[in-house]
Amino acid sequence: MKPHPRADRLSICQVDAGKETVSVVCGATNMRKGDFVPLAPPGTTLPDGMLIKESTIRGELSHGMLLAEDEMDLTDDHTGIMILPDKLTPGQPLTEAMDLEDWILEITLTPNRIDCASVLGIAREIGALTRKKVTIPEVSFEEGDRAIEDLAEVNVLDSNGCPRYTAGLIDTVTIGPSPFWMRYRLYTSGVRSINNVVDITNYVLMEFGQPLHAFDYHRLGESKIVVKRAEQGQTFITLDEQTRELDDQTLMICDGKREVAIAGIMGGLNSEITEDSTAVLIESAYFNPTMIRRSSKKLSLSTEASYRFERGIDIEGTDLALRRSLQLMQQLAGGTIAKGVIDCYPNPWSAPHISLRSDRANTILGTHVAMPDMIEYLSALQMDVKKIDHNNIEVSPPSFRVDITREADLVEEIARLTGYDNIPVTLPPIRPAEEDSTELSLRARLKNMLVGMGFTEIITYSFISPKSADILKAGQNSNLRSFVKLLNPLTQDQSVMRTSLIPGLLSTVRLNSLRGQNDLRIFEWGKIYIKGEEELPQEKQVLAVLITGMGSSQEWYQKRREADFFDIKGVAENILEELGIEKTEFKRNNPKEGFDPNEYARIFSSGFGIGVIGKVAKEVIEGYGLEKSAYIVEIYIETLFPLISRIKKFTPLAKFPSVRRDISIILNRSIESAMLINIVKEIGKDLVESVKIFDIYQGKQIIPQEKALALGINYRSKERTLTDEEVNEIHEEVIREIRRQTGGRLREGPKNGNP
Repeated sequence: MKPHPRADRLSICQVDAGKETVSVVCGATNMRKGDFVPLAPPGTTLPDGMLIKESTIRGELSHGMLLAEDEMDLTDDHTGIMILPDKLTPGQPLTEAMDLEDWILEITLTPNRIDCASVLGIAREIGALTRKKVTIPEVSFEEGDRAIEDLAEVNVLDSNGCPRYTAGLIDTVTIGPSPFWMRYRLYTSGVRSINNVVDITNYVLMEFGQPLHAFDYHRLGESKIVVKRAEQGQTFITLDEQTRELDDQTLMICDGKREVAIAGIMGGLNSEITEDSTAVLIESAYFNPTMIRRSSKKLSLSTEASYRFERGIDIEGTDLALRRSLQLMQQLAGGTIAKGVIDCYPNPWSAPHISLRSDRANTILGTHVAMPDMIEYLSALQMDVKKIDHNNIEVSPPSFRVDITREADLVEEIARLTGYDNIPVTLPPIRPAEEDSTELSLRARLKNMLVGMGFTEIITYSFISPKSADILKAGQNSNLRSFVKLLNPLTQDQSVMRTSLIPGLLSTVRLNSLRGQNDLRIFEWGKIYIKGEEELPQEKQVLAVLITGMGSSQEWYQKRREADFFDIKGVAENILEELGIEKTEFKRNNPKEGFDPNEYARIFSSGFGIGVIGKVAKEVIEGYGLEKSAYIVEIYIETLFPLISRIKKFTPLAKFPSVRRDISIILNRSIESAMLINIVKEIGKDLVESVKIFDIYQGKQIIPQEKALALGINYRSKERTLTDEEVNEIHEEVIREIRRQTGGRLREGPKNGNP
């Protein structure tokens, strides 16, 4: 090595590349004569895509590049050129010299298989598939003379939160960097190297799946560990130097004076391992998965440890992982290990006993796996299997298989080891076609009809704000306030189950109006939820249809006009006609909250209330920030079922002519036109084919309290041609009855129409 003649920070190295000695210009200063270093000759492509070329640097030719560990993507260390072990052969490939010919497996785990989040877990799976024995690293080390009970104390005050806590102690350690082989394995596992002690805890985590934590023993007050809950509102500074606010459900690791770690999640800054640490207390514990998950979510803090603890680790594996870490620390950091370990384990784990029926397993899988094969498969997974009789076996899963709790779980394991590709395809039996349920059939019919009429279906949240009842002006005892409250709502605006579809419809109108869409025809089919005296709420299917904006567009044959009550009434009539529901009445009584009482009606058929229809009240429109009127019809689906005509009867074409008669009558404005139609049908009976209101007049020629209605009546007999005398007789009786019941009077005008 010699200094570069034209650059103070560069040196020229003569490198023995095996077949030849080459000159390489380098900026690092950590290597010395005789060191073995990695060389990238010209033509080498580095992991970051950089192509090494022969180049001239400040006038000196460089035949390649000496590499740091991070430049080869071996670790993240860039402190200098990688110094290799002695006694290597110059020119030897680095992968061969350092045994880097390795495979990295990227495995996606389902949440229930946390036992596979380690090398040991994957080895167990491969061993079961290949029927090979899994070899666990032999753990042995020398212990000192002093017992750990004389040096440290562990007191678990919350055994539910911490069913097992084991601890070991090692003294006179030397903190420093980890050897390359450990840093390389951690780096390829996505773990950053810190120092030898912390790296060992992470290494054992990846090896055995058991999270460990290292405390600086001399920074623990009273040389004591206490496991207990935090106090509500207290704060704690974690290793990432963040101050965390705790609640009384957070499990903490404390010493004799203060908190030193959030159990199962992250240690504290006040007890971390530093370069000055000389004694280390190792924690290897099992924490309650539910508590760890809750605290992790509450603190928005997820770590490699919490990821495993919240899914449930092997409670029987804490001691082995602890001893393995002590072994590695003695090897890599020196020191004296205290005699024994502390193991607080008041309620030792006992294996569950699960019954498995071989015929049931084969029925579920569609296979013919023999019982001896089932026993072999389950035994390969380190389960204790006992045959009861020709069809039943008793299985005890190992402690690390926390996901095995019932017979179905064992069936799944048999399927996995049988091989999914070895399970024959079983086609489902062909069954006679069945009719759709009444609800599904009805839903499809009405949706298709409404879409054909130009309506758009919407689907809104079943969760709404309790303020919706206030906007709808609901009374205190109204069903609109009979909310089912959510235990854990996302927001206050979605804290109760809806008692009406109207809030969702009007919210949709508001959203569209903000985007310039003011002419809407929408509908929703969904459930409403009414809290009653029973434990479960009443669930009712409702169809709600809304029209707002223009009722018709500007065309050559019609003028543009605003939607009105009769637009939505026509929709309601079409719905009922589609379902074959007859004898329908619209009655203006008992207005429902949220509707304008002057433009409102309840819908009845055969004495059943089947819906409501009307204009949304002005104050409700304003409450949703809308400007244009909206008209809604609500249909109660369950009430419709017994009224629906499932068979449409054919009506033959009329054989005999009809006779048209018109009536123009002046009556009080409060009298509904439906009353007149009912009188006509009642008097005319089977001879009245149809009756329509074809004109309404309110103006100067009559007083303000009155209106003039014009009815067109078609008379027809199915058996003969009606004579004028017969029609006139019936028609006069109709007029008399209308005048008697309404107090109205006839307007002057033609009585007869065209036949």
